[in-house]
Amino acid sequence: MKIRKAVITAAARGERLYPVADTIQKAMLPVIDTDGLHKPVIQAIAEEAFLSGIEEICVVCAPGDGERYINAFTSLRDNLVKSYKGVDWAREEAEKIDNLISRIQFTEQQEPLGYGHAVYCAREFVNEEPFLLLLGDYLYVSNLTSKRCAAQLIELAMQEDCSVSAVNPTIEHQIGRYGTLTGKHVANMSGVYQIEKLIEKPSLSVAELELQTPGLRVGYYLCFFGMHVLTPTVFSLLEKQIEEGSKNVLLTPALQALADTEKYLALEVKGNRYDLSGRQGLLRAQMALGLAGVAHDETLTSMVELLAEANTRKAQLAQ
Repeated sequence: MKIRKAVITAAARGERLYPVADTIQKAMLPVIDTDGLHKPVIQAIAEEAFLSGIEEICVVCAPGDGERYINAFTSLRDNLVKSYKGVDWAREEAEKIDNLISRIQFTEQQEPLGYGHAVYCAREFVNEEPFLLLLGDYLYVSNLTSKRCAAQLIELAMQEDCSVSAVNPTIEHQIGRYGTLTGKHVANMSGVYQIEKLIEKPSLSVAELELQTPGLRVGYYLCFFGMHVLTPTVFSLLEKQIEEGSKNVLLTPALQALADTEKYLALEVKGNRYDLSGRQGLLRAQMALGLAGVAHDETLTSMVELLAEANTRKAQLAQ
């Protein structure tokens, strides 16, 4: 199968990023990407998809945000062209924004009825095709210089002609933050599992009983990476929850039903995901992007200097 489309969910208001999320969409927070260019988070996520072979993107957003995104990107592009005329980095960034605007569309989630409902809002855009699903508040950094995290996932999905979710082995005290799964290792395929059971944010006691995966280090579980390639079957499974009148439509039960009805794999992606909504999440993501990109040396020097300053202050306070 061919994966041409991607969906980015960005409808949540970002309460954990107060007060900044009260004045700006969290997906428009600025970062310096691996290419050294300043850009909004949503652009960095979209470029992850484009650089992995995706042709079109739909962003699921809150009511009124679609127009705000377009206006913001248009204003950014115009300011770059007018204020930095002839400057190479500004020209490059303006070109990337133009590319983004031409290949992105928005659909609004009219009511906050859960993450699964946000995904369902993109059904018309997907139009019975397999699609890449990304989170609007996660940034992804690959450990491979030649292949993005999304590209790793898409490659396996196309090869095996099925849904694939990206996972990372995660230490047990963190599993309450993620969807967690278990399954059988696929023979002769490193880091690939046939998914059997999924639970959203399980307790450790439940995980110990139901989600241990043979072959992982003791105390580690397979947790969602925040990135999936899904077949359109997932929409009919989400629709069942909606028809039942659920006020919190969840994606994980639909994925469990998907695993029960068709081939569905998990892939240990070679890379890391950074939750921008978490404590110091944006800071951690920015450091990771810097260390993985053209600003590696500058980022590393800054980190060493900050550590040295912190140790100096600690020593002075101890005197």
